[in-house]
Amino acid sequence: MKTRAAVLRGTSVSRPYSATRPVEVEELSLGAPREGEVLVRIAAASLCHSDLSVVNGDRVRPLPMALGHEAVGVVEETGPGVRRFAAGDHVALVFVPSCGFCRDCAAGRPALCGRAAAANGSGGLLHGPSLLTDASGAPVHHQLGVSAFSEHAVLAQESLVPMPKDVPFAVASMFGCAVLTGAGAVINTASVRPGESVVVYGLGGVGLSAVLGARAAGAYPVVAVDPVPEKRELALRLGASHAFTPEEAGAVRELTGGGAGVAVEAVGSPKVMADALSAVARGGRVVSVGLPAPDRVLEVPALAFAGEGKSLIGSYMGDAVPRRDIPRFLDLWRAGLMPVELMHTGTLPLADVNTALEELASGRAIRQVLDTSALSAA
Repeated sequence: MKTRAAVLRGTSVSRPYSATRPVEVEELSLGAPREGEVLVRIAAASLCHSDLSVVNGDRVRPLPMALGHEAVGVVEETGPGVRRFAAGDHVALVFVPSCGFCRDCAAGRPALCGRAAAANGSGGLLHGPSLLTDASGAPVHHQLGVSAFSEHAVLAQESLVPMPKDVPFAVASMFGCAVLTGAGAVINTASVRPGESVVVYGLGGVGLSAVLGARAAGAYPVVAVDPVPEKRELALRLGASHAFTPEEAGAVRELTGGGAGVAVEAVGSPKVMADALSAVARGGRVVSVGLPAPDRVLEVPALAFAGEGKSLIGSYMGDAVPRRDIPRFLDLWRAGLMPVELMHTGTLPLADVNTALEELASGRAIRQVLDTSALSAA
């Protein structure tokens, strides 16, 4: 079948993206679902900073690539052997299609699945190579097994989680990445306890989801740190008790009586990681969810670990088990404890993907939704 998708053919740091247009919407051929695969009509796809990191080259991926990894859709067709889903089901798309059998999957850490990492790194799918080709017949890679900035996508059934039909698409689209990663970092990785203090550095979709997770976990105080005033204001609406600029963040130690119990670094900056380590108390935990460029190096006082009992913990996809965590985070949303809809900055047609990238790079946007059914520019 044919589908129109946002394709990146070469990385670019030139801005404004709305003028340089590193991503173009192209008509591609999409193969039929194979054994264990599902054809999904994309209903809404959110733009994440990880997409921007592929465009600017911070995250090295095989090109050309059909972008998009955070979305919700409707099942249209299932391949042989698929029994979990049927046509008409609403599904959240998840960017790590865990195999279920490797050491990490068996240990309850499917985000670290080795087979999934290999498939995602190759630009293929869990059950085989890419199913996308361009007008010349050349292959186009999938982004993280999803490629959701498209009218349709074929995914491994392991990349899908059922989504209740009463959840609005714009809300549902954020659960497969931002909410899993940010709230999961607080609830799963850090195991934040009620009354424990939390500071979150960086208030994009993931950082704000960490604020939501801290609020839901009963943390206090919950401190949000970001240079953008509007993001700090939103963090307070989402449940942060205090919001500081990076220059003011030294007040965290005084506010928390000697340092926070947990710090979440959602910027992808070694400097901010070091700042977070200095902001936690003796025995405190720093959870790193940001994705710095591969050549960036972290330098911190070595004595912070054995001497002060501090921990620096990596968290990929919030250490989530998607089929477990998406339903329970949805329950928190229904209870009013995770008002994810407040992060929705706006909806744009797929043709405006470069404008959306520019809004994200500028710091103005949190979570923009690309309407893949609206292919003409607004």
